[in-house]
Amino acid sequence: MKYDGASPLHARQARLKLDRLIAEQKVFELTEKKPRRTLRQNAYLHTCLGYFASQTGNTLEYVKQKYFKLLCNKELFVREVDDKYLGRIKILRSSAELDTAEMTTAIERWRNWAASEVGYLYSKSG
Repeated sequence: MKYDGASPLHARQARLKLDRLIAEQKVFELTEKKPRRTLRQNAYLHTCLGYFASQTGNTLEYVKQKYFKLLCNKELFVREVDDKYLGRIKILRSSAELDTAEMTTAIERWRNWAASEVGYLYSKSG
Protein backbone atom coordinates (compact mmCIF):
# COMPACT_ATOMS: atom_id res chain seq x y z
CA MET A 1 0.00 0.00 0.00
CA LYS A 2 1.14 3.55 -0.68
CA TYR A 3 1.02 6.03 2.16
CA ASP A 4 0.80 9.81 1.80
CA GLY A 5 2.99 11.47 4.44
CA ALA A 6 0.84 14.61 4.24
CA SER A 7 -2.18 12.66 5.51
CA PRO A 8 -2.30 12.22 9.31
CA LEU A 9 -4.32 9.03 8.88
CA HIS A 10 -1.81 7.56 6.43
CA ALA A 11 1.08 8.57 8.68
CA ARG A 12 -0.51 6.73 11.65
CA GLN A 13 -1.25 3.65 9.53
CA ALA A 14 2.32 3.57 8.20
CA ARG A 15 3.81 3.89 11.70
CA LEU A 16 1.62 1.08 13.02
CA LYS A 17 2.62 -1.18 10.15
CA LEU A 18 6.32 -0.32 10.54
CA ASP A 19 6.20 -0.92 14.30
CA ARG A 20 4.51 -4.30 13.73
CA LEU A 21 7.13 -5.36 11.16
CA ILE A 22 9.95 -4.39 13.51
CA ALA A 23 8.33 -6.13 16.49
CA GLU A 24 7.89 -9.30 14.42
CA GLN A 25 11.50 -8.98 13.17
CA LYS A 26 10.35 -9.11 9.56
CA VAL A 27 12.39 -8.15 6.52
CA PHE A 28 10.89 -5.10 4.83
CA GLU A 29 11.65 -2.40 2.31
CA LEU A 30 10.92 1.30 2.72
CA THR A 31 10.83 3.22 -0.57
CA GLU A 32 10.16 6.86 -1.36
CA LYS A 33 7.83 7.29 -4.34
CA LYS A 34 8.95 10.16 -6.54
CA PRO A 35 6.67 11.89 -9.05
CA ARG A 36 6.96 10.34 -12.51
CA ARG A 37 7.89 12.39 -15.54
CA THR A 38 5.10 14.65 -16.70
CA LEU A 39 3.10 14.32 -19.90
CA ARG A 40 4.38 17.78 -20.94
CA GLN A 41 7.98 16.62 -20.51
CA ASN A 42 7.27 13.51 -22.54
CA ALA A 43 5.52 15.45 -25.31
CA TYR A 44 8.35 17.99 -25.49
CA LEU A 45 10.99 15.25 -25.61
CA HIS A 46 9.21 13.43 -28.43
CA THR A 47 8.87 16.67 -30.38
CA CYS A 48 12.63 17.27 -30.06
CA LEU A 49 13.52 13.69 -30.94
CA GLY A 50 11.08 13.65 -33.85
CA TYR A 51 12.51 16.86 -35.27
CA PHE A 52 16.04 15.52 -34.95
CA ALA A 53 15.02 12.25 -36.61
CA SER A 54 13.38 14.08 -39.51
CA GLN A 55 16.45 16.24 -40.04
CA THR A 56 18.94 13.35 -39.94
CA GLY A 57 16.97 10.69 -41.80
CA ASN A 58 16.84 8.36 -38.80
CA THR A 59 13.72 6.85 -37.28
CA LEU A 60 12.34 8.29 -34.06
CA GLU A 61 12.96 4.97 -32.30
CA TYR A 62 16.60 4.86 -33.45
CA VAL A 63 17.24 8.43 -32.28
CA LYS A 64 15.56 7.74 -28.93
CA GLN A 65 17.43 4.49 -28.26
CA LYS A 66 20.88 5.25 -29.66
CA TYR A 67 21.39 8.97 -29.23
CA PHE A 68 19.05 10.04 -26.42
CA LYS A 69 19.39 7.00 -24.15
CA LEU A 70 22.78 5.46 -24.97
CA LEU A 71 24.87 8.43 -26.03
CA CYS A 72 23.53 11.30 -23.92
CA ASN A 73 21.99 9.59 -20.90
CA LYS A 74 23.63 6.21 -20.44
CA GLU A 75 23.75 6.42 -16.62
CA LEU A 76 20.01 7.13 -16.45
CA PHE A 77 18.87 4.43 -18.87
CA VAL A 78 21.30 1.49 -18.98
CA ARG A 79 20.66 -1.14 -16.31
CA GLU A 80 22.21 -4.54 -15.75
CA VAL A 81 19.90 -7.43 -14.93
CA ASP A 82 20.27 -11.16 -14.57
CA ASP A 83 18.76 -13.22 -17.36
CA LYS A 84 17.98 -16.88 -16.71
CA TYR A 85 19.65 -18.00 -19.94
CA LEU A 86 22.06 -15.20 -20.89
CA GLY A 87 23.43 -14.30 -17.48
CA ARG A 88 24.12 -10.64 -16.68
CA ILE A 89 22.83 -8.44 -19.52
CA LYS A 90 22.32 -4.73 -20.14
CA ILE A 91 18.84 -3.39 -20.82
CA LEU A 92 17.45 0.07 -21.53
CA ARG A 93 15.12 1.53 -18.94
CA SER A 94 11.88 3.10 -20.16
CA SER A 95 11.56 6.88 -19.94
CA ALA A 96 8.20 6.26 -18.21
CA GLU A 97 10.21 5.07 -15.18
CA LEU A 98 12.01 8.41 -14.77
CA ASP A 99 10.94 10.91 -12.16
CA THR A 100 10.50 14.57 -13.11
CA ALA A 101 14.03 15.56 -12.06
CA GLU A 102 15.64 12.71 -14.01
CA MET A 103 13.58 13.57 -17.09
CA THR A 104 14.60 17.24 -16.83
CA THR A 105 18.26 16.19 -16.65
CA ALA A 106 17.86 13.82 -19.60
CA ILE A 107 16.18 16.47 -21.77
CA GLU A 108 18.80 19.10 -20.91
CA ARG A 109 21.64 16.72 -21.76
CA TRP A 110 19.96 15.85 -25.05
CA ARG A 111 19.34 19.47 -25.96
CA ASN A 112 22.92 20.45 -25.09
CA TRP A 113 24.39 17.58 -27.13
CA ALA A 114 22.16 18.26 -30.12
CA ALA A 115 23.06 21.97 -30.04
CA SER A 116 26.81 21.55 -29.56
CA GLU A 117 27.54 18.45 -31.63
CA VAL A 118 24.99 18.63 -34.38
CA GLY A 119 23.85 22.24 -34.39
CA TYR A 120 20.16 21.76 -33.59
CA LEU A 121 18.75 24.20 -31.06
CA TYR A 122 15.57 23.67 -29.12
CA SER A 123 13.50 26.08 -27.08
CA LYS A 124 14.08 25.77 -23.34
CA SER A 125 10.36 25.73 -22.59
CA GLY A 126 8.75 22.40 -21.88
